[in-house]
Amino acid sequence: VQLVESGGGLVQPGGSLRLSCAASGFTFSRYAMSWYRQAPGNERELVARIPSAAGSTNYADSVKGRFTISRDNAKNTVYLQMNSLKPEDTAVYYCNGRFGFLTYWGQGTQVTVSS
Repeated sequence: VQLVESGGGLVQPGGSLRLSCAASGFTFSRYAMSWYRQAPGNERELVARIPSAAGSTNYADSVKGRFTISRDNAKNTVYLQMNSLKPEDTAVYYCNGRFGFLTYWGQGTQVTVSS
């Protein structure tokens, strides 16, 4: 099982990034997928979640209206489009897949928002 994040980097405030998470080794379409983030000294927090089937996406209040989660089951990939980035969005972003009691994590990708 692998979840491999990519797309992180350094961006100026107000800029955009698109994170990708490529999954392998499990039936991706059955899993709810999420993005979490963890800043230094902080606990890991849920950023956005997308269900396995039709249903509502969920976002942390701090990113509503700025971030969009989506998935492509044909490519076994989940995305996080991040717009209007703020310095407080700086963190390591982790991809998570969950199906019942099964949960998998990626290794994380660093996002730094700074001028």
